[in-house]
Amino acid sequence: MKVLFISGPGVEDIELWYPYMRMREEGFNVVLASPGKKDVTGKYGSTLRADVATNKARSRDFDALVIPGGQAPETVRMDAASIKLVKEFAKDGKPIAAVCHGPQVLLSAGLIKNRRITSWPALQDDMRAAGARWEDREVVVDANLVTSRSPEDLPAFCREAVKMIRTRTGRKRKAA
Repeated sequence: MKVLFISGPGVEDIELWYPYMRMREEGFNVVLASPGKKDVTGKYGSTLRADVATNKARSRDFDALVIPGGQAPETVRMDAASIKLVKEFAKDGKPIAAVCHGPQVLLSAGLIKNRRITSWPALQDDMRAAGARWEDREVVVDANLVTSRSPEDLPAFCREAVKMIRTRTGRKRKAA
């Protein structure tokens, strides 16, 4: 299984690394995309080399999408290619997981109206204004969306994202 992460500068380091490594532990092929294929440097200084530019990635080549939070979603949501890509994943009905500020990208892609989601609490007014049914819970699953509030929610976020990816692709974990 192939999982695409979309991120940019200022990502919340742990919100990139924790799910990235968790997906790799599951045996998923993890690919990092960023606008312009720029390396992704977190707000605490960790750097991960981008594998592909968002304008070169296609939903058809992946099984799921993960959008970490921090300041990175501000860059991602301003990139037309990133928004187009996120919309492709939604149109294809593929799992999309977003944590903390990551749901801002879903908002910009027009994907949250009438959907149950969560996010960093300070975003709840924006999410509700865009038509989402915002919930203050560690993880919210609604159809193909998995959302969480913060780094503290990463265990639940990863558990539900992995579960959804396996369920929707019909693939079980490889034997060790």
